[in-house]
Amino acid sequence: LLVDVSSTALSSLPSKGLSQVRSLKATSAFALKSLPPLEGLAELLEAELTYPSHCCAFHTWHRKQREPTDDGMNLVIDINFQYADLEFGCHSSPFVMCTPKPDAFNPCEDLLGFPFLRCLTWLITVFAVAGNLAVLVILLISHYKLTISRFLMCNLAFADLCMGLYLMLIAFMDFNSRHEYYNHATSWQTGPGCSTAGFLTVFASELSVYTLTVISIERWHTITNAMHINKRLRLHHVAAMMAAGWGFSVLVALLPLVGVSSYSKVSICLPMDIDTMASQIYVMAVLILNVVAFLVVGFCYICIYLSVHNPEHSTRHGDTKIAKRMAVLIFTDFLCMAPISFFAISAALRMPLITVSHSKILLILFYPINSLCNPFLYTIFTRAFRKDVCRLLSHCGCCDANSDFYRSQTLASQHTCTNKVADKKPHSLSFYAYHIKMKGCFLSKGAT
Repeated sequence: LLVDVSSTALSSLPSKGLSQVRSLKATSAFALKSLPPLEGLAELLEAELTYPSHCCAFHTWHRKQREPTDDGMNLVIDINFQYADLEFGCHSSPFVMCTPKPDAFNPCEDLLGFPFLRCLTWLITVFAVAGNLAVLVILLISHYKLTISRFLMCNLAFADLCMGLYLMLIAFMDFNSRHEYYNHATSWQTGPGCSTAGFLTVFASELSVYTLTVISIERWHTITNAMHINKRLRLHHVAAMMAAGWGFSVLVALLPLVGVSSYSKVSICLPMDIDTMASQIYVMAVLILNVVAFLVVGFCYICIYLSVHNPEHSTRHGDTKIAKRMAVLIFTDFLCMAPISFFAISAALRMPLITVSHSKILLILFYPINSLCNPFLYTIFTRAFRKDVCRLLSHCGCCDANSDFYRSQTLASQHTCTNKVADKKPHSLSFYAYHIKMKGCFLSKGAT
C-alpha cells in the first residue's frame, strides 16, 4: 500500500489506519513537521520525507520484525537502533529505506546528545542565572554612587545573564524533546524558539567580549594618566562607549535573522551556516573581531604591567590592585574562548576539525563557562560586594553587626590613608599628586 501526501499542506498523519502502508511519500510537505506514532507503521519499508530529521525516527524505533531463519522458522527479533553513527544511518536499516539522509550538521541524536552534557548544562544554567541576577540586583539597588566600575560590572552581568537564559532555553528544549528530538527538530530550529536562543547567545557573547575590552581600556587609561586628573575617563565617556557596544552586539545578533547566516542550521542555534559568501564573511568577521579584542586586552595589560613596575610613575594603590585582579580574570576568560575560536575559524574556512556532536561538548564546557565564573570572580567574591549585601540586609534588621564592622573598617582605613598622604604633602607631593592620592584614599576603598 502506497500513501503519497507530497506537496500538500497536511500538518499531521493519523495515528491509526496506516498499519498496512509499505511506502510513504511526503516530499515538499513542509507543514508535516512530526510523524505519527511509529507503532502504527508496522509494515513500512520505504519513506521519502521532507525533513532529514524524520529519518532519525527509525534509528530509535523499538519494534518487533519477523525474519526467516535458516530452518524456515519465523523468529521474533527485537531491533534497537539507538542513535547509530551517521555512516550506519537510516538508509542502511534492513527495514526502512528513508530519504533524505541526515547530514553532518544534524546527526541523529538528542539536542544535548550526552548525559553528562545534559547535567553540566543544567548546573551551569542555575549558577549563571542566579549569580548574575544577584549581582544586578545588589549593584542596582545599593545606595552607593554609580561609579564607572559598577556601571561596567552591571553591563557584564547583564550580558552573562543573557547567556544563562540561552542555556536555559536549550536545556528546557532538550528536556521536552528527549528521545524524540526528530519530531521537534524542524519546529524548534525553524521556529521562534531557536531564533530567540540564537539572538541571546550571540548578543551576550559579543557584549561580554566588548565589555571586558572596555574594562581593560578603562583600567589602562586610568593608571597611565593617574597624574593628569583632567584626562580621566568620566562616566558619560564610558556610557557612550557601552552604547556603541550595545548597538554593535544587537546588529551582529540580528544579521542571522535577516538572512546573513542562520540560527536554524544546528540544534543549538548558533550561526554555523556558511553556505553563502555573505554568511562566511559574517562568521569570519565576528571571530576575527573577537581575536582583535583579545589583542587589545593583551596590549592594555602589558602597558599596565610596565606602568605598575615603573618606580618613577605614581599610581593609585586601588587602581593597581584592581588592574592586577582584572588582568588574571580577563586572560582566564579569553583562554576559555581560545579553543572555540580555533575550531570555529577552521570550520568557517570549510576545514572542520571536529564534528557537530563533539562541538557541543566544547561549546557547553567553554563557551558559557565565563557567564558562570564572571559574577563570582568579578563581584560576589569581593569585599565590596559583601559590604553591599550586609548594608542592604541591615535595613531589614539582619546582619547589623557585620554592617557596622564594614562601616567602621572603611572609616578607619580612610582616616589612616588621609593622614599618611597629608604628612607627605609639604615635601614630596605636587599639588596634582596630592589631590589624586587624597581622592584615591576614598575611591580605592569603594566597590569595584
